[in-house]
Amino acid sequence: MRERPPKPSGSDRGGHEAPRYVHGVNPVLEALRAHPDAVERLFIVDGQVGAKAAGELLSRARDAGVRVEKVGRERLTSMAEGGVHQGVVAELRGFQYVELEDVLDAAKAKKQPALVVVLDGIQDPHNLGAIIRSAHALGAHGVVLAKDRAVQVTGTVAKASAGAVEYCPIARVTNISRSLEQLKEAGLWVAAADIEGAEPLWSARLDGPLALVVGAEGAGVREGVLKHCDFRLRIPMVGQVSSLNASVSAAILLYEVARQRGRPSR
Repeated sequence: MRERPPKPSGSDRGGHEAPRYVHGVNPVLEALRAHPDAVERLFIVDGQVGAKAAGELLSRARDAGVRVEKVGRERLTSMAEGGVHQGVVAELRGFQYVELEDVLDAAKAKKQPALVVVLDGIQDPHNLGAIIRSAHALGAHGVVLAKDRAVQVTGTVAKASAGAVEYCPIARVTNISRSLEQLKEAGLWVAAADIEGAEPLWSARLDGPLALVVGAEGAGVREGVLKHCDFRLRIPMVGQVSSLNASVSAAILLYEVARQRGRPSR
């Protein structure tokens, strides 16, 4: 891959949001394991959580000085906005987004070619959570999403990610196209998932510094964003269905990158 000039400093700062609720045994446990200082309160339904999980939840809450409240199932259902809470909800301080530079620094710290997943207008929280889960599992150094007209990190996203939001750096930016240019200036190539793309996924070289752009459900990557991409990748398919769910497309792309890099994801 050709060299690109060094990237200038100055990306959009994410910062903290309002308090959020994380529900489900695994997401809550991951929050307590990864960021116990961010957990404000733990709400649990007596007898609803399995003994082993309840033991770890209460032990970690006690060690972190987290207040535990035993509540009714109906209250948790309200906190989880109808989601499957499995008898436990944690109240956390607002999600801490990182800066674009932090994602690149994560790759440098591991001495690996950067791999960044850039999301253009993902609206479904389950898709976002699934993408974050795949990104973390398959070696991406971070995920980039837009501040506007896109879903943000919520309890539902955390649940769908199986707790991966606590480990995968997530940058939130005001302009996706400008961020892609910053990534290119940092030496990354930018590849978009595009059903109209001329290049089949497995014929592209994806082992160098790379940003993968995945578009919104149905609409795909916007044309204005595609103009900032170096190439467009098509996932060859057979059958009568011509497109894939956004999170499935992201997982396939990420797996091919991991395969080409020929090493464990982390």
